[in-house]
Amino acid sequence: MNYRIGSDKHYHYVNVGNWSMGTLHLDIDMVQFNSKLSTDNAIPLSQCSEPCKKGEVKNLQEGEPCCWICFPCRENEFLLNEFLCEKCKLGEWPNKEKTGCDVIPIDYMHWNEVWSIIPVIFSLGGVIATSIVICIFIKYNDTPVVRASARELSYFLLAGVIWCYFMTFVILAKPSLPSCTLRRVGIGISFAMCYSALLTKTNRIARIFNSTQSPQRPKYISPFSQLIICMMMVAIQLVGSLLWLIIERPGVRLDYSNNNSTVVLKCSESELSLMVSLVYAILLVFCCTVYAFKTRKIPENFNEAKFIAFTMYTTCIVWLAFVPLYFGTANDFRVQSTTLCVAISLSATVTLGCMFLPKVYIIVCQPEKNVRSLNRNHARQENNTTRMTFSETSYGKIPQEELGKQGGEACSSE
Repeated sequence: MNYRIGSDKHYHYVNVGNWSMGTLHLDIDMVQFNSKLSTDNAIPLSQCSEPCKKGEVKNLQEGEPCCWICFPCRENEFLLNEFLCEKCKLGEWPNKEKTGCDVIPIDYMHWNEVWSIIPVIFSLGGVIATSIVICIFIKYNDTPVVRASARELSYFLLAGVIWCYFMTFVILAKPSLPSCTLRRVGIGISFAMCYSALLTKTNRIARIFNSTQSPQRPKYISPFSQLIICMMMVAIQLVGSLLWLIIERPGVRLDYSNNNSTVVLKCSESELSLMVSLVYAILLVFCCTVYAFKTRKIPENFNEAKFIAFTMYTTCIVWLAFVPLYFGTANDFRVQSTTLCVAISLSATVTLGCMFLPKVYIIVCQPEKNVRSLNRNHARQENNTTRMTFSETSYGKIPQEELGKQGGEACSSE
């Protein structure tokens, strides 16, 4: 019997089946269920709790074996059974069905990613530009512009610049023992080569300018001496890097996220130790900036000092912006690696542009200025010859001893 409401809006019992020979014969289509318990007259469920969803476990209620509360497993746990969740091992992560754990693929920088393509293009452009400058300097090696720029130090500086660009490929390469070792040594050495050369240049200019009050010529300003001084400063960075390799052996490590959802392959050194290794390079930058500031008002003939000053001021701005950005992106190794590559390449570009672009422009686009000093010397010789001829024709021939004396006085006055 089914107690339900009839067409007269009153409840009646309606026969919807019978019990015969121990079997229930029920016409389910004639049964009308309570609308509060069923939707679209569907058969209501006769149970205390509904089955748990995927990734949920049952928490049985005390004294009610058919009643439970469903709780989801944590994101790094899988269903051991319908009542227990278990945490995945380190380096593993639950599958989609939450029935087990899969090994997490190891992540690192790949060459086909945008985060790698951008610094690689930047570095390749820098390598090409530096190579062009080197070829121009070699071709016009004996011209006044190249000779006046301290050729030996300029080539040494260009080697440091191109090394800075090559460091991008080392940083973006898959971490391994060779790449991590070269990364530790290469970054510091490349900066030491650039800024030791610039420091040697500014120191030489400052000593020459300060020695105008003294009749004694400054010591160690010859090209060979300057190159030796520069190499000695780079050797300090090299020794420091080698000691760092001995104290903290290079290698690779797996870096796990806080929830163990990702595994990143990295070099074993920390971000802080990398910055500590650059302390010497920072010291060179500071000293070079101080010298550049001191020589900012020297005569215009020493215009390279102004280029060095602008180079150092711009470099300081780049690195003041880089340091907080580098440590602020420690949670994303892709952004951090790209930031480091761009900062190194940008420092090299500033040095290349400020120090060599004006010289290359004069050599290539204004070749007449590249022989200006030679023409001036030739004109001076002609002027001296004219004055000597005029003296001989006007006042008679001057004795040789007096001529030498006057020539010496004229040279000293010049």
